[in-house]
Amino acid sequence: MVLIAGTEERTMTHAVVTAAQPEAVEAGALALMRGGNAVDAAIACALVQTVVDPQMCGIAGFGSMQVYMPERSVHACIDFHGRAPSAARPDMWEHLIERETRDGFGFILKGRVNEVGYQSITTPGSLRAFDEALSRFGTMSLGDLLGPAIEYAENGFRIRPHVHAQWTQPEDLGRASKIDRLRHTPSGRRIYFDDKGELLCLGSTLRNPDMGRTLRRIARKGASDFYEGEIAHEIAADMERHGGLLTLKDLRDYRAQENEPLWGEYRGRRISTNQPPGGGIMVLEMLNILENFDLQALGHNSPEYIRVVSEAMKLATVDKDMHVGDPKFVEVPVRQLLDKDYARECAEAIRRGEKVRVARFGAEEPRDTTQVCVLDEHGNAVTMTHSLGSPSGVITDGLGFMYNGCMGVFDPRPGRAGSLAPGKSRFSSMAPSIVFERDEPMLVIGAPGGTYIAMGILQVMLNVLDFGMPILDAVHAPRFCATSDVIDVVNRIPRYVTQDLEAMGYTIARSHLSYHFAGVHAILIKDGCRTGAADPGRDGMALTV
Repeated sequence: MVLIAGTEERTMTHAVVTAAQPEAVEAGALALMRGGNAVDAAIACALVQTVVDPQMCGIAGFGSMQVYMPERSVHACIDFHGRAPSAARPDMWEHLIERETRDGFGFILKGRVNEVGYQSITTPGSLRAFDEALSRFGTMSLGDLLGPAIEYAENGFRIRPHVHAQWTQPEDLGRASKIDRLRHTPSGRRIYFDDKGELLCLGSTLRNPDMGRTLRRIARKGASDFYEGEIAHEIAADMERHGGLLTLKDLRDYRAQENEPLWGEYRGRRISTNQPPGGGIMVLEMLNILENFDLQALGHNSPEYIRVVSEAMKLATVDKDMHVGDPKFVEVPVRQLLDKDYARECAEAIRRGEKVRVARFGAEEPRDTTQVCVLDEHGNAVTMTHSLGSPSGVITDGLGFMYNGCMGVFDPRPGRAGSLAPGKSRFSSMAPSIVFERDEPMLVIGAPGGTYIAMGILQVMLNVLDFGMPILDAVHAPRFCATSDVIDVVNRIPRYVTQDLEAMGYTIARSHLSYHFAGVHAILIKDGCRTGAADPGRDGMALTV
């Protein structure tokens, strides 16, 4: 087999892997070279991601995966959202509220108990989902695929620019800093800091032998050891010692959920994405609204284009805030939100120049997430987004991995779609999606990026479907985002464009970054050619096998 590495890759007949970490992409490619399928490759990639991007994702994280296997007549979404422990109560943090974050994904509480420390941890689903996906759809086992992840944990990996930037970036919305999370436990201080107490520097080698030993135990005993075996008992004992909410029963009872994809249509193409509480419903609602506009005629990233798309983003955000939660706990009006007549009404309001107000509680989603897309030579496709939500800072001594901090994204106010409840999952903007043309996949796409995920995926879809861009151009094009009354833009959108928007009465927040608002990764299948692209705002690559 021939390997071709780069930001964009082309092949007529072979497989493509794209993700935010070169080490992970290589592991996925090796799984394919050993005869594995797209599911095997995606899980191999994800396992390495948990080691080499340990605050973006982890075996104690959560996520959503879409699997398409035409020869087996399989098309399913495996959703493994973090669930509030059984000890959680709807009103337990109501008295601690300071404000909601401007991006609309999380609340700032006194003492930051919802985002850092033992009470911030939801029941993790990632490892269970990886195992169940392999059992159902793969050809290999966790033990078969853990080798590269173990090697990176034990022998180390070089700290890449995006990893180090995530550790050191300032927190401007009131959340706890990443460095404080890294040093929260003795294990964290041992793994991520040198003998002088300084954070490991860019380009240095990070070794995590504790995680290597944990992964070796999982390779020998399987995922069940994490959920009901010796590792589970170690986790539960640590939680009890430190006042955590997570229990052994929560771990034992956890199962990933297999769902039918949620379907939509845009300009004659069908789109499959994940069900609530995932973010696919937002992508489809925005596409429905924008289908009523001639976006090409508006001009890509013109002031009017940005206005129209931003208002669609704000409408979907308001609907999400009001209505979208865990369907086991709240009735999500999916049919109403995706109704084409409703979309036309929304489009007419945008044409009239109406501005949607996105309400936020007080003043001002963590973006600690990663993505993998795989298309194998048989046409099987996997797109998976997985995350820690926001790292809790907690590492059980001797285990090496950090737990998710997903309790921070629940609404601490009772009686709302995103309110706390035992066993409940919170909305996530994750939206691993596939666009079909004449019943054949044409675009496999997904992204990390907190509340920016749906917005980034939307714009890359529009770039491909409305503007006919090659996938590399579609992913690289400047993006913007509107999850509040502010329109955020990357620094590559000209000021003369944003000045026109300000003249229309919009508030603009210009990022210092050239690439921002999700890290979109995608594979385009067009005219028999398969092309992969990795978002240049991350450290990743696409690889053809």
